[in-house]
Amino acid sequence: MLAPAVPPFSREFTLYFTDRGIEELEERRGEEQVSLSWLADRMRAFVDLHPDYENAVERLATFLARDDDDPED
Repeated sequence: MLAPAVPPFSREFTLYFTDRGIEELEERRGEEQVSLSWLADRMRAFVDLHPDYENAVERLATFLARDDDDPED
């Protein structure tokens, strides 16, 4: 017996795994103010624990560091 075909999710209903983590971050710490030094330290600690994610963290850090209005970048 074949399982019924399940239609693929449309983009408007897709929830990426990272969205859940971002939502949790916002819910738990959304009212806090942190320094960029604190964030950099936490990102370094994460890479130390999860070296496979070094490239993704590097890309995120570069994205956050660059200002879209800065013509030199």
